[in-house]
Amino acid sequence: MRLGMREQMRALRPVVHLLVPLSIHWIAEEMTVSVLVDVISAALCPGNKSCPEAIYLTGLQQTVVGIFKMISIPILAQLADEYGRKLLLLITTPTSIIPFAVLAWDQSRTSVYVYLILRTFAYIMSQGSIFCITAAYIADVVEPNKRAVVYGWMTGLLSAFHVLGNLLARFLPQAWIFQVSIALLIVSFIYMKMLLVETLTLEPQISGQHLPGSTIILDALKKRWNSMKDNVLIVKNSITLRRMSYISFFYDLGMTGISNVLLYYLKSVFGFNKNQFSEILMVVGIGSIFSQILVLPFINPFLGEKGVLCIAITSSIFYAWLYGVAWASWVPYVSASFGVIYVLVKPSTFAVVSKAVTSTNQAKAQGFILSVQALASLFSPLVISPLTSWFISDQAPFNCKGFSFLFASIFMAISLIHASMLNPESDNKFFDCEAREQSEESAQEPLLTRHQ
Repeated sequence: MRLGMREQMRALRPVVHLLVPLSIHWIAEEMTVSVLVDVISAALCPGNKSCPEAIYLTGLQQTVVGIFKMISIPILAQLADEYGRKLLLLITTPTSIIPFAVLAWDQSRTSVYVYLILRTFAYIMSQGSIFCITAAYIADVVEPNKRAVVYGWMTGLLSAFHVLGNLLARFLPQAWIFQVSIALLIVSFIYMKMLLVETLTLEPQISGQHLPGSTIILDALKKRWNSMKDNVLIVKNSITLRRMSYISFFYDLGMTGISNVLLYYLKSVFGFNKNQFSEILMVVGIGSIFSQILVLPFINPFLGEKGVLCIAITSSIFYAWLYGVAWASWVPYVSASFGVIYVLVKPSTFAVVSKAVTSTNQAKAQGFILSVQALASLFSPLVISPLTSWFISDQAPFNCKGFSFLFASIFMAISLIHASMLNPESDNKFFDCEAREQSEESAQEPLLTRHQ
């Protein structure tokens, strides 16, 4: 069923106080992206056009983040299901403040190293987990048949405020960017703390118990271990979730590799600077607003989440190929235009996953898929970053500076094959961990009664 604009606004009403602080957060994060390339390159490779050290360090950072995100995202998702979405958002959203404060204070080589270390910890806590918790919050308050539209609005607003962030980066003096970003992150945190409403009914905490510290720790570890097993059971009992795991892994294996090295590649091959980076990112952002907020609600009822997902992945393959064979400085702008379509991968994924599980397992399921993406982001830099550095250097085996992008497109093609086999309407098989536990307890009750 296609939703009119009035119905869309009505569906968005319960998540207004979620999207407003997240929008401020996205502006703060995005306005630093194009500047960081110049800051890091200037500190590590002063006076050089290309900076292999920056490429390798960024790849190493993403690898380390990928390793720990596989653990942190499922745990944070479980905690969001148990202790509330609001609490976990308040923990994860302000993690960039301290790393940005380091660069606001000083941009020397030492400060850049400190920034990279602190930013790695911030990414482990926030990269992926914010989207996971946000998707679960939306699933709590929005009807299933309206979730794809709301997810589209969420990612569309993400694109809109990415554009605004890039505009600020384009016109603000570089010396002010990190200070403004820090201020916006603080405003986002305060807004969320004051106005965001918790969607879960939390169980009252039992007070008056004085247990040994070792017992509390063991109970907490046992609870986390049982939650991990529940995550595996949820995916094991859903064909859709298993298929989405393959899709997300191979897609992010290619796309994460491209995203990590793209700006360094453009700086080295075409001499792009902060202004060109902002323009490239705005090309994607402006079109993405249109496609996610206006086009997705129109085409989703006709194509379904599977159809939208397949078209979006196909677009990402063309996106990678054009970057791979770029022969002039205007070609990256054409390639970036495919971002208008491939951004639909994210809302389609959220929608498919949300329909495959019950309401009590929303964060766990979204967290599992995002942890699979984290696994892909672990392996991706190990291949794409060295390939990029090799082919833009003078030691390249043949003249194809964008060969790593062509290589990354192979993984996305594998993802497309799995997406074409997706059948969410007939493959969904709900599995509720709490229901399983209750059935086990009820099965034991007659035995207990018999022995009394």
